[in-house]
Amino acid sequence: MSSKTVRDRLKFAESVALLAMMMSLAALSIDAVLPALPIIGNELGIQHDNTNQLIISLLFLGMSGGQIFYGPLSDAVGRKPAIYTGFVIFISGTLLSLFAPCFTMMLAGRFLQGLGAASPRVVSIAIVRDQYEGQKMAQVMSFIMTIFIIIPILAPALGQLILSISSWRSIFALFLFLALFSFIWFSFRHPETLDKRKREPFSISRIISSVREVLNIRQSFTYTIISGLVFGSFLGYLNSSQQILQIQYGLGEQFPLYFGILAIAFGAATLMNSKLVTFFSMKKLVLHAMQALVALSAIFLAISLIQNGHPPLSSFILYLVPLFFTIGILFGNLNALAMEPLGHIAGIGASTIGSLSTFAALAIGTIIGQSYNGTVLPLIAGFLLLGTASLVIIQLANRKH
Repeated sequence: MSSKTVRDRLKFAESVALLAMMMSLAALSIDAVLPALPIIGNELGIQHDNTNQLIISLLFLGMSGGQIFYGPLSDAVGRKPAIYTGFVIFISGTLLSLFAPCFTMMLAGRFLQGLGAASPRVVSIAIVRDQYEGQKMAQVMSFIMTIFIIIPILAPALGQLILSISSWRSIFALFLFLALFSFIWFSFRHPETLDKRKREPFSISRIISSVREVLNIRQSFTYTIISGLVFGSFLGYLNSSQQILQIQYGLGEQFPLYFGILAIAFGAATLMNSKLVTFFSMKKLVLHAMQALVALSAIFLAISLIQNGHPPLSSFILYLVPLFFTIGILFGNLNALAMEPLGHIAGIGASTIGSLSTFAALAIGTIIGQSYNGTVLPLIAGFLLLGTASLVIIQLANRKH
């Protein structure tokens, strides 16, 4: 093997690791904080546990607003300046949260973290698209997503470990270190990938035009809405998972272990989906996964009602594992189906779909989370109702064809 080949492979591996690390900042910022939610709330004077969920929701609000702008911004000024902008905003938000003297300041910091994290999340995909195409692009994204999937599995355990030796503020100190490290690494080691001749002026009218196109193309609109419903039910879980697992079921420091087990089911489905789409159409996979989600939720809601909203932990986990497998199948396929008719505006189309679905999910997930009443009923009812609504939308869309 020649020295040039070795250098090329090392450069490729470094690029994949860097992009995966940057994309993972958002996931890490969500999941590593989960074990610390009640501690943060207590220290910052929060009386009601459900209010702590806003620490998660405000980050998603920032991400929703940021996604729709970073794609067009990177098309106009280049990939690196757009990512620099995101990092500066993320670091500013992290500092606000790290030194927050009150809950309002914490929420402001989390909003800025989400607004900043949207940049590497969106622009990193554009960077891959600039450099690769076809099978090579699919391979790179597969490597990145494999690393990305590991983060939700390990992040809560990392947060719990930090809490065992330090305060919750050290979790935000870790975010600050990783953001600065990634910023410096990206600045010095990754080239600009968008040729100046291919750049397009930033235009609000272009963003509005993209939103209109997504809303007017039936397939894109249908699967963007369904993506928001499914993501909303999952966000309801993220918002209330700490209260359900750590408090209602009394898992305490074992919470990250159970959270990680459930994340493995989600990750396994995401990886397996790349094989399933070679045998089944994406629409069939979405339909069958949604049917399974509704059936599982209907059965378990009945079981939970008999148990007064507090079924045994073992049965709750046995419900969530296959449920999260179906959600893992849904996520990738829903996004791909929404994007399918938008090849001519792929970059800004991806930003628009991501922003619209995240905004819808934020509203839904917040309602589910704030409905938590010491039982699992609001969460399971949310999965059932949103899954049923998604099936109805699919049937209506199919009838109109």
